[in-house]
Order: sequence, then structure tokens, then C-alpha cells
Amino acid sequence: MLLPVNPNHPEPRKIQKAVDILNRGGVIAYPTGTVIGFGCDLFNRKAVEKVYRIKGAKKGKPFSFLCADLSEISRYAVVPDSSYRLMRRLVPGPYTFVLQATKEVPKLCMDRRKTVGIRVPDHPVARAILETLGRPIISTSAKREGDEWTVNDPEEIDKTFKPLDLVIDAGLGGINPSTVVAFDEDGAIEVLREGMGPLDPLF
Repeated sequence: MLLPVNPNHPEPRKIQKAVDILNRGGVIAYPTGTVIGFGCDLFNRKAVEKVYRIKGAKKGKPFSFLCADLSEISRYAVVPDSSYRLMRRLVPGPYTFVLQATKEVPKLCMDRRKTVGIRVPDHPVARAILETLGRPIISTSAKREGDEWTVNDPEEIDKTFKPLDLVIDAGLGGINPSTVVAFDEDGAIEVLREGMGPLDPLF
């Protein structure tokens, strides 16, 4: 189902419709500020497994997720003081941070080293969904495993990925994903993927 939403001033009733679907264990496609992403409630295991099926992805590769703000990140990840100072300058924005997970994170969303990828988006629609839902949502690019490019047209996503419960149409998405940054326990930075977020502010 395709749902047109104002990208700059998302209509509350439409955001509530998306949140109702997430609360029922549904999977949506939504704008993240970088690429269009597939999303579901982080804590609904069946919904997360449905995202894996839609993408054709193996469960050994955990998905990152979105939080509403920096304080929420600290609930789900261990954030060293030095990392916090940098992250405070970069959120919201196109950066995904890889950090040690806390016990709040479902095991399905951790890797073997018990780290997680977390991002605070700057897109009004994504932020409205997070604030209304009150919980993090999965964020993984709208493409099947092995495909080179993310699908950035909501209408094409709606036609191609039929198991989706809702596709939010807020215009074309980007084709460049977020920049992924890992922090060690001392706050040292490693760029795992160069994406939409520029590298200059990291160093």
C-alpha cells in the first residue's frame, strides 16, 4: 500500500497509520534522510524476520536501527565520553555509529562481537515515526541481498516488494547510504563505510 506523505511537514494521521502498522508487527518502507529503508519495530522478532525474508538476507548479518535522539542511543549502546562529544555534533544526520550493545538490544540485532549500528535520522518523516512509536525501528536499505543499488522510487518499491505492509511516498530517496563509523572502548574512530556523511567532521 502506497501512502503519500508530505516530506517536510508529515501529516500526523498518516504517521499514526504507519505507527499502527508497526505496532501490529508490520514492515514499512520509509525515507531515512539517505536511502529509502525497510523498517519494523526493533522488539518484534517476527517482524524483523519478515524484513530478512523481504531482502533475502541471511540472519548472520544484523540490521542497524534508528533512534529518536542521542539520549536514546545511550540506552541501547555503550557510548564512551569521547565518542559522545563527537556524536553530539553529528546527530541527527547521515552517520551510523557502531558501538557495544547493552542488554536492551535483541540478540537478533547484534553481531558476534555484540555490537550494534545505530543512527539518529534527520528526515522529518522518520523522526515523526520514531517520536510517535516511542521505540527504535530497524533500518536497512530497500534492496534485495546481492543487488548493487538501493531502489529509491517509492512506487517501484511498492510494485517490487509485495510483502511490505506500507510504502511511504515522500518523494524519491537518495542513492548514497549513511557513513558508518565504529568506535572502540577508547573512542578511537574507524570508518567502515564512506557514504553520505562527510569524513571531515570525524577527524
